[in-house]
Parts: sequence; C-alpha cells; structure tokens
Amino acid sequence: MFIQPAAPLPLHEASALVIEGNPQSRSILVAQLRELGLGQVVQCSRLHDARRRLEAARFDVVVCEQEFDRDSGSGQELLDDLRRNQVLPFYTVFIMLTAEATYSKVAEAAESALDAYLLKPHTAARLHERILQARQRKRALQDIFTAIDRQDFDTASQLCLQRFESRQPYWLYAARIGAELMLRSGEIDDARQLYEAVIEAKTLPWARLGVARAQIEGGQPARALSTLQSLISDDDGYADAYDVMGRAQFELGQLENALSTFEMATRLTPSSITRLLKHGTLAFYAGDRGVGLEKLDRATRAGLDSKLFDPQALVLLAFARLDNNDHRGLLSCVEHMTRLRDRAFEPERPQALLEVVTALNALHNKQPQVAVDTVKRLSAMITDPAFDFEAACNLLGLMARLHKAGSPPPDAETVVEALALRFGTGRSLSELLAGAARGGHEAWTAILRDGHARILKMTEDAMRMTLKGDPRATAVQLLADGTRTLNGKLLESAHQLLARYRDRIPDADELQVQVDDLRERYRVRPPRLGESREVESGGVAMPAGFKAPNRPGLLDPATG
Repeated sequence: MFIQPAAPLPLHEASALVIEGNPQSRSILVAQLRELGLGQVVQCSRLHDARRRLEAARFDVVVCEQEFDRDSGSGQELLDDLRRNQVLPFYTVFIMLTAEATYSKVAEAAESALDAYLLKPHTAARLHERILQARQRKRALQDIFTAIDRQDFDTASQLCLQRFESRQPYWLYAARIGAELMLRSGEIDDARQLYEAVIEAKTLPWARLGVARAQIEGGQPARALSTLQSLISDDDGYADAYDVMGRAQFELGQLENALSTFEMATRLTPSSITRLLKHGTLAFYAGDRGVGLEKLDRATRAGLDSKLFDPQALVLLAFARLDNNDHRGLLSCVEHMTRLRDRAFEPERPQALLEVVTALNALHNKQPQVAVDTVKRLSAMITDPAFDFEAACNLLGLMARLHKAGSPPPDAETVVEALALRFGTGRSLSELLAGAARGGHEAWTAILRDGHARILKMTEDAMRMTLKGDPRATAVQLLADGTRTLNGKLLESAHQLLARYRDRIPDADELQVQVDDLRERYRVRPPRLGESREVESGGVAMPAGFKAPNRPGLLDPATG
C-alpha cells in the first residue's frame, strides 16, 4: 500500500505507464516520456495487464490508447472501471490517445474525469503540454484534496463551494467534488441544490445524474427515474445513467426493468468487470440463471486477479457447478477462493465465502454433514448485526441444495421465517431471497417472497393507532416488531414517528434510545450485487484511501 503524496512529484521523480498495443507506437511514447524527464516509464500492451499494474502500483502519468485490436475492451472502459472503483489516485494524470477527437468522445472524457485526449499523430511537445496542464489543475485543487486526506470533509466542501461561487479556475470540477462529498456525507438536500446550480450554470450530464442520485438517497426513486429517463433520452450512450436507473428501478420493485437496464449498461461497456458482475448476480437470482452464469463466467475469466472482482461470484458459480454435477468446476471454485482468501488484506469475508464453497464441494462428494454443520453455524448468526443479505442468500442456497440432496437442514422453516422478516425491507429483496432458495421446499419460496408484504402490514397496523390519536402506541408496536424481526425498515419507521410526534409522547426520549440502538446495528444495508466495494456510478473519484464519513440519522441507500 502506497502513501498518497501531498502534491504531484517533480517529473524527474515521477513514474509513467504506457498502455499501447502497437509495438512501434509504444516505443515512441516511451522514448518521448523519457525525453521529458520522467524518472521511470513502464509499458504494457494489453488492457488486462494494465489493470493489474494500476491496481498494484502507483503511477503519476498514464498514457493509454483508446482502441485495442487484440482486446474486446477499450481504454475508455478501463478508465471507467478504475474510476468507479477508486483505484486511481487523485494525482495520477490519465491521457487517452485517439485517432479521432469528436465532440462525443470529448464529452465522454469529461464525464469520466479524464485529464486529456491527445489526437494522433502527436508531438513530444504536445504530450508535454497536456501533462503539464493536467498537473496544474491538480495543484490548483490541492487544498481541497489535502482536506479530504485529513478527513476534514466540511472544510473540503466549503473550499469547493467557494471555488464554484467565485468561478475560480476549475470551478465545475470543484463543484462536482463538493457535491460528491455532500452526497456521501448524507447532506442530500445540499448536494441536490449544488447539482441543480451546476445545471443552471451549464447543463452537464454528470450534474443531472447527480440530481438523480440525490433523489434516490432522499427516498424518491420514482422522481429519480423520471430524471434519468430524461437524461438518457438526451444521451442514450451514458452508461453510468443506466447503472443509477437500474438502482432506482430495483428500489421501486421493478426487477425485470432493472435487469434490462443493467443489460444495456453491460452492452455499452462489455469489458467492464463491475457491470458484468452486477448484471450477472441479479440475473442469477431474479432472472435467467443461464444469462447470469454467462456474465459471471466472463467477469471471472477477465477479472479474477483484479481488485474490482467480487469473490461472491465464485460462490454463485459453485452453486451452478454443483447443480450441473461439475466436479472439476467445483474444485476450481475452491482453489480460486482459497487463493483470494490467502492474499486478501482483510480475509474475513473471503474466508466466510470459502466455507460456503467448501460445503458445496463436500455435498458433491456425498459428505452432507459438512454442509449441515455450515448451515447450523450460519443459522446461529442470523441475529448478529454483521450477518448481511449476502450471507442470508448463501445460507438459503445451501439449505436448498441440502433439501434437494435428501438431507433436510435442521429447523429449516424457523430459519427461513427469520430471514424473510429480517431482510424483507423491499419487494425486490424478498424476490432475491426467494431466488436464492430456488430448488428447495416450495413453502420456503412462498414465505420469503411474502416477507416484504408482511413487514408492510405490520407497519400499517401500527400506524392505525396514530390515526386513532395514540402515536405512542404506534412507536411501542413498531419497536416491539422491530426488536422481534430485526427489520431495518420497521426500526426506521419508529425513528421517523418519534421525530414527528415527540411532543405528544411523554417518554419519547427513552423510546428513542432503544430505537436508535437497534437502528444503528440493524440499519438497511445495500446488497453488493456483484460489487467488490461501495461504488457510485456517476460519482467523481476520491483520493485513494478516501473513507466516507459516517452518516448519523441516515439509512444507507438500498441499492438492491
């Protein structure tokens, strides 16, 4: 792990990476960069190799070809994946080489925070000029990113606002950073207002997308969907807009529409590992499992050694290998997961996933007791705050395979009931749980699919007492149901009701303490949906190592 420098290094101390498939062009670029005085110049010819190098080491300058004859992807898709997953440090200058610089390509560059396009053929002087211009912008914004490195987000946001309002150099980029900080810090209204101010000053797709993201964060997915439909009608090639639209559709319970939208994003960027994983994961649980497996297979072949890869994909592939009686495929999943666990900086999650894959392999080898023991261990953790939606789906998948193998898991209906109520925070999530249990007992699927409706009925029954003039009874009932089910939506409803009727509830403070304790531990968490970390389509990349501040009093966005 490298330490982010306080400012761009002098050129003679800087390192560069050249990504170019043509050997002659690559040689010329390397020579030009060395003539400019860069201290170290590394080169590679394939996008896959470039991704691995950029994840493993820090480069001050990256010069990348846009089109590659031997690769299915492009330089733009590589940058898109790196940006969305915050792999590139802020001070890295990324320059794209292209044979054409049309308006659409320049606009695409602006959306992806690319530093410059360089039209071929180019001169060493032109390359030098572009590098210096990009480094100048990064120096101008140094105070903002220094504040972010200190985790002083209020100061960073204010510096961004000052630059935007006074129209200092790079004011639009500063506005984008400031709005991103506000959105991640839970200042939803402030972020939305800043995005709207940018639109008023100069209509830009990323600002319109930012408004949609703020609407989703603010619990208005239907309004976000309208914003996104308008944006896509104007720019139907904006892949990030499809990512966010799929998220809005998911929250509205429109699973089929979300799948179609994610498919469009994958079609636009066929080499994006994160989009393949997201599309594949959702299709595996809620759509065409064959399509899901094809996407997950492609993502695994292309990105197994990448930091962008989510190891949960190997678990889903292992389920499929068992279903297809594919012994070699199962062993491959075990070997890959073991390797990911061994090299992980934080091995706890890979270890948990490895135990699931190992249990599936044991089940294939007629050793059901290993799977039974894993199910028992996971079932005992259901009330643990760290037990998440991913673990719930894996537990249900294991139980379904045990049932199919003639080894019914212990206390199955009790476990299914608990999972249905804890994680039934939305119709889409209930459908995914039912998809995870596919192949098990039919009664389980019905219980899981009905989870969200039952939680909704509990909320409505409790709210009737408020309509009759007794908000305290509602708060007590929501707290009791939330304590019993550990459902984040019920606890959030109790929190909101106490805030609204505090003056009419004598012991509101005492109830608030109980609600907030549970709400903090069991708040609604977004399922990963194939993403290796928390990422935001349409967001601007923060410096490497950036950690979003806690958002007290705000539910995490339910993107799944």
